[in-house]
Amino acid sequence: MQKLVEIASLFFKMGLTAFGGPAAHIAIMEAEVVSKRAWMSRQHFLDLVGATNLIPGPNSTEMTMHCGYVRAGYPGLIVAGASFILPACLLTLLVAYLYQQFGNLDMALPILTGVRVAVLVILAEALIKLSKKALKGPLMIAIGIAALAAFFLGIQAVWIVLASGLVSALAKRMFAGLSIAPLGFLSATVAVKSSSIFWVFLKIGSILFGSGYVLVAYLEADLVQRLGWLSSEQLLDAIAMGQFTPGPVLSTSTFIGYILNGPWGALMATLGMFLPSFIFAGILSPAIEAWSSKKWLRPILDGLNAGSLGLMAAAAVDLAVDAYVGWQSILILAFVAFFRFGPKKLSILWLVPLAGAMAYGLAILG
Repeated sequence: MQKLVEIASLFFKMGLTAFGGPAAHIAIMEAEVVSKRAWMSRQHFLDLVGATNLIPGPNSTEMTMHCGYVRAGYPGLIVAGASFILPACLLTLLVAYLYQQFGNLDMALPILTGVRVAVLVILAEALIKLSKKALKGPLMIAIGIAALAAFFLGIQAVWIVLASGLVSALAKRMFAGLSIAPLGFLSATVAVKSSSIFWVFLKIGSILFGSGYVLVAYLEADLVQRLGWLSSEQLLDAIAMGQFTPGPVLSTSTFIGYILNGPWGALMATLGMFLPSFIFAGILSPAIEAWSSKKWLRPILDGLNAGSLGLMAAAAVDLAVDAYVGWQSILILAFVAFFRFGPKKLSILWLVPLAGAMAYGLAILG
């Protein structure tokens, strides 16, 4: 029970304060679960990150479930996932209500500037730590760089990670003679029923590869073009609000469900979106524990890890471009760096909201 309370406390706090999207959430998890609490080795954490890129669903949410499983088995998996999702979805529900009442939340958008700068520092720190384990020699470095380049060429993340694992396995076999054995084992545009909302989001949650940021393409195809439930403008507002709130970006589903059919719509959309993740993570977590010790699988996992690190680096580049708005960004960057690496080191979970508050204050002062 003590472990479950510890898991719930950590991931509930993350759900309230972890801004910045999947790559940032994973970086925060590395700091809290590996560096601070030592629930698992950095290598095991990397293996989970790499494998998670190959299954549908929100990567960072599934990583919370993996961390919970490592700490306390299947009960830990359920508690970790629920604790991370719940506060984010409740906050998104509040934002959806305010959006419906007032039409926009532009007054709060300056906070995103501070959040993005803080997240950039966190990502850089995690990349440095993880690269020491993931980039084992010239081949892994080359795979990581290739994954970074492939991302900016528009190739989907799941194909990048798969190719990284295959290239690593083939290279190891060619140059080291290692044989690879086979694997074994908003006001609603239309009136929408809650049950219909559930099934649409269940389908999306079951096939969504990559990260929460890919969600916009799925929602555009289903909710705007095929079903006509939302306008393009409403969808863009929903995505923006999902990024504005902490926790998983896929809490956007809560926002959309509320706009379509109030609280029941929000509940059905949230359940549909996240239910597949619990199933996929429950299958994958014990499998990774078993596979990571098998020598013939090590090259594949190493390639997946290097490719995943390249994708995290790509996310950091994108974030750096979005985060820079002038001298305010530089000032916030100095503030975050000082309190993260200086003598008065603060927890990541405090730094992100503090950076957002600082950005809001600077915006008021002009």
